[in-house]
Amino acid sequence: MDAPKKKRAYAAQAYDFGANAGVQTGAPPPGGAPIPSVGMPAPGIPQSPQDPLVQQFGQMNLGPQPVQVTPQMQPAAAHLNQLYPTDLVSQPFNVLELDQPPPQINLPPNTSATPSPYANCPPKYVRSTLNCVPTTHSLLKKSRLPFALVIQPYTSLHDSEDPVPVVPDQVISRCRRCRAYINPFVTFLDHGHRWRCNMCNLTNDVPQAFDWDSAAQKSVDRWQRPELNYAVCEFVAPQEYMVRPPQPLVYLFLFDVSYAAVTNGLLATSARCILESLDRIPNADRRTRVGFMAVDSSLHYFSIPRDGSENNDPSMLVVSDLDEPFLPTPTDLLVNLSECRANVENFLEKLQSMFQDTPITASAMGSALRAGHKLISPVGGKITVLSASLPNVGYGKLDMREDKKMLGTSKEGSLLQTANSFYKSFAVECSKNQVSIDMFLFSSQYQDVATLSNLPRYTGGQTYFYPGWNAARSEDAIKFAREFSDYLSSEIGLEAVLRVRATTGLRMSTFYGNFFNRSSDLCAFPAFPRDQAYVVEVAIDETITKPYVCMQAAVLHTTCNGERRIRVLTLALPTTETLANIYASADQAAITVYFSHKAVERALGSGLEAARDALQAKVIEILQTYRKELAGGNMGGGGLQLPHNLRALPVLFLGLIKNVGLRKSAQIPSDLRAAALCLLSTLPLPLMIQYMYPKFYSLHDMPDNGGVPDPQTGEILLPPPCNLSSERIVPYGLYLIDDGVNQFLWIGRDAVPALLLDVFGNEDRTAIKQGKTTMPVSDNEFNERVRAVIEKSKDHRAKGVGSIIVPTLYVIKEDGDPSLKLWAQTLLVEDRADQGVSLQQWMGMLREKVVQ
Repeated sequence: MDAPKKKRAYAAQAYDFGANAGVQTGAPPPGGAPIPSVGMPAPGIPQSPQDPLVQQFGQMNLGPQPVQVTPQMQPAAAHLNQLYPTDLVSQPFNVLELDQPPPQINLPPNTSATPSPYANCPPKYVRSTLNCVPTTHSLLKKSRLPFALVIQPYTSLHDSEDPVPVVPDQVISRCRRCRAYINPFVTFLDHGHRWRCNMCNLTNDVPQAFDWDSAAQKSVDRWQRPELNYAVCEFVAPQEYMVRPPQPLVYLFLFDVSYAAVTNGLLATSARCILESLDRIPNADRRTRVGFMAVDSSLHYFSIPRDGSENNDPSMLVVSDLDEPFLPTPTDLLVNLSECRANVENFLEKLQSMFQDTPITASAMGSALRAGHKLISPVGGKITVLSASLPNVGYGKLDMREDKKMLGTSKEGSLLQTANSFYKSFAVECSKNQVSIDMFLFSSQYQDVATLSNLPRYTGGQTYFYPGWNAARSEDAIKFAREFSDYLSSEIGLEAVLRVRATTGLRMSTFYGNFFNRSSDLCAFPAFPRDQAYVVEVAIDETITKPYVCMQAAVLHTTCNGERRIRVLTLALPTTETLANIYASADQAAITVYFSHKAVERALGSGLEAARDALQAKVIEILQTYRKELAGGNMGGGGLQLPHNLRALPVLFLGLIKNVGLRKSAQIPSDLRAAALCLLSTLPLPLMIQYMYPKFYSLHDMPDNGGVPDPQTGEILLPPPCNLSSERIVPYGLYLIDDGVNQFLWIGRDAVPALLLDVFGNEDRTAIKQGKTTMPVSDNEFNERVRAVIEKSKDHRAKGVGSIIVPTLYVIKEDGDPSLKLWAQTLLVEDRADQGVSLQQWMGMLREKVVQ
């Protein structure tokens, strides 16, 4: 059998091409100035070269420890990033360009108070669209680039997975005028008795306790304090940071018990999942409270007695007045999980049987939400909604408005509008009372995700959508159980607010993400999630005269175990008066994430066509500006030019325009679209980029180390990613396409029986099940490696983000079900599919418009 040898040789050539991608990616030519780089990060993990923070943080949670500074870490003289022009036509895009770290932040020497290598914020927490800031508004305007921060205050679901240094002594030094927190970029004056604020220049006194350890009653070395060595740290807040005693963690579960939710197995699966996850719900302070409600055409409250009471059975109270639902016995509807644990378990075991024969198809979800809000608003907390039907009676009643004839037309945008104003006004009411809502939606029919997603949008929650879900399919049941269990275990922050401060002359102008904007610069979160990012646009109001600027995000929150804390993230960026420096330091991934939020806003306001047009106009404007101002106008030949750090921008914009949330198509149900728009406005940056430009791996010819643990780190090594083009697909191949929500395992029509036997345990291709599936386990090395790659591709922690999403795996046969095949093909961003253009056509069109 010589085919594999040929394939191996073919693959080797392709692999060499990828490995030498430096030549292709517009890196400087040999003999040109080298790109400054201090050790490359691991592929796929954007870490700034200056911040090897990730590995070191593990040991740093034990209070201040000395930071050893080696000669390499000493800041060098500031050299700004060089502009490396490249031609997008003659040097085609290579997917490896997406894994480049953001352009380096080159601060002038000795900007930080300590020589700590962690003094500036790592990009996994905050990324700026520009790593060199224009000194004037007019220069920013001239560049046509946005100035915004992508902020992700938490990078894991649990603190222990990614700890940050904590300042435990409650000595919090803040500027008297602008209220910024002391950080590595302040200046000490007057023999260290005073400090100058790096935001507003005011001189402040250093608190007396700053150099004193009150527990040990001895003086300490201030240069070891975490807040002067780490850009990301957390303060334990004293009493004056609390309006009331810290609230306990409260979960109110709102079950849909109508016919749809009982027959598709949602009620049984969710009750079982909560039962099995009770130990994972954060409850270190033993104050966590839970409550349960059910809804069909009436509201059902459940009163759960304390363990050891005379009667241990839960009692159900039914209220059928949907207009003014009253609370029957408000005392024991929210119970302490530790004190009622056995009876909570008893209730969850019985819940399914209470409704198993229901004929009721109505759902009064709006009325149930009002009643749930009334129940928990005195304390605050999370309402977790598990629903499989459209709310069709009572408050916030919705109609079936999906109309296939409107899909793909200019009228489609109206289906993405909010159908009933109750959902917005009620969400704002919830936010005021520290109530956050998460929606888990399991539709077999239309569910109006566009309207229901308003509840999480304004309360710091999230919408999780499971189209066509049925517990009888083990893949569906297992996916939801894994996600819901991780959701329950996640350490959310409670009654949180986020504020971003900046150097005088800069102002935070617009905020994007799931929260309620309470005042011009304060974002309110009844619960602060661990798996979302936020975008803040920065305006330049007056000329900046300093060589660098600082921005500081602070999240004041109550931890799950009742401690009030402030997480502070400080970023310093150099300033510039020249356009070339701005372009050389622009971050293509952060710019794309900013525009994905703008596009969602435009789609919901003016429709999908307007959103796509705005994205196309923007990419043309950036190309034109670069050509005119920096590439010598028409002297640059007839090509399209961008600096090497922005080369992927046109491809990422094409991926965004083709994403299921924005794509021009008459085939996408509005629920699916609305759910995609929710993701496009909340996903953390690494997952957002993958959602727009999915990962694509060739498995049949992966290198020998693909799917095998790395000898140094023990992490599974992924094969090199391929460009998303069908040109990469050979008929005898096996491929994985993964956008973070779905994974497609593509089997070529000529795949050899030996490959099928190794991977699926069956030589007969007709016997291999297509569609949603689970990988079979066979006792051979290749099956093990393929399974390892599929699992590793899902690993969000390796990408430096928190997420509960477990992608669904689909097996696609090239000669199998045409609709499945078409779905997978729409992820090949560089091809034509549905009504989209290919990358070649896209670049040709851009070139025409730019060169005009």
